[in-house]
Amino acid sequence: MITPEKEIPVHHLTSEEFQMSTLRAAGPENFHDVHRHNFFEIIWFREVYENSYLELDFESYKLENNQICIIAPGQVFNMKINGEDGYAMAISREIFNEVCDIEPVLTGGMLPFYLNPKSEKTCSAIIALMEEEYKGASRTELLKAYLKAFCIIIGEQIAPQEPLLNDRQRIHELVGLIEKYYIMHKETGFYAEKLKISTHHLNDIVRLLRGTTVKKMISQRLILEAKRELSFGALTIKEIAFKLGFNDTSYFSRFFKKHTGQNPDYFKNNEKR
Repeated sequence: MITPEKEIPVHHLTSEEFQMSTLRAAGPENFHDVHRHNFFEIIWFREVYENSYLELDFESYKLENNQICIIAPGQVFNMKINGEDGYAMAISREIFNEVCDIEPVLTGGMLPFYLNPKSEKTCSAIIALMEEEYKGASRTELLKAYLKAFCIIIGEQIAPQEPLLNDRQRIHELVGLIEKYYIMHKETGFYAEKLKISTHHLNDIVRLLRGTTVKKMISQRLILEAKRELSFGALTIKEIAFKLGFNDTSYFSRFFKKHTGQNPDYFKNNEKR
């Protein structure tokens, strides 16, 4: 049995579905130490120091002035706040899904990216209105309207979406289904059935728009979760295998080595060092 204290800590939103704060006030939650969110977080770094950085799923990113980072639920995250200037918004899944329709962000977050001067000016005006409302009447519908406007502006600077509307929507749905079922269902046919198309057609769409296969997308999600647990959790390899739906630890080890070139115990010990 896996005990809760061995899990990677998860930060939750409590009484509010939306929280907003300046980075100088350390944000709406404690940024320090490795953790996950069960919500989305948008962080706008207005001014940072020379050594400002954040860590997100095994990568360290040096921060620059006027960058935005979007963290999705489940990502393993760590950042040291030392009085940088900017804003942090913690947003429930429900509100974020309602106001932000940027497909890569909904499951994978978005690494730090720059705002151009025109977008920065617009976002500053929106943030000012949002902050005034949040500290005042804090009307949910108005805050959602400001947040939607903010997401539209920053979304224009994220890589363009695929041009085929129907297939793009299917990819969007597939990513969400994999996020929900990847531990229980590892076969392409399950997802094709959910999307009401043939397995062959689904793989064709994924090859065209993502340059991969459904099977590889599922495997990549499993490997990412395995790496998170091996690096930051306190579970044994047997417990991780069981948590990810593998009944046989040796099969999990072979699966991990096939996709990473390393045994799980070697990866775990290397990361800890």
